[in-house]
Amino acid sequence: MVEVKERKRLRFERRPSPVLAEHRPMYKIGQVLLILSLASRGGKSSLPRLQLFNWAMKSTKRQQQLVLAVEEKILQVPAWGFDPALAIAVRLAIAEGLIIENSSGYEISTAGKVFTKEILKDSNLFGRERSFLSDIGKGLTEKMIEATASGWEAQ
Repeated sequence: MVEVKERKRLRFERRPSPVLAEHRPMYKIGQVLLILSLASRGGKSSLPRLQLFNWAMKSTKRQQQLVLAVEEKILQVPAWGFDPALAIAVRLAIAEGLIIENSSGYEISTAGKVFTKEILKDSNLFGRERSFLSDIGKGLTEKMIEATASGWEAQ
């Protein structure tokens, strides 16, 4: 006689999982818009420059490095991280018409400017980022980014 064993089934329940604010696309979109608005000439920036700002905003020490770089007009950061969450946020911002892709990177659109004005109306939103970006101003140039990146290739 053959014995048949009863099969047990696994049951999975989907449960909500918290997402860190800095990984939420809407938060990242807000950061990108502020970078383009407060710290970019002509509201334009390359992706490496956006990534540098994103990397710097994660630590006070990194922010101080960038402020010093602007003062000395030379960027001496050995490397910075590239965050996939930022790339996703940029794509979503393009899809929503908040930024426009151009030959050198990205620029803020008219709709993005309107959205940024709404962000800036509320002093409770992005306070730390706004302060940092105001300190940097438009002093962190694409040439500084390119010079640093070209140094990576030489090594």
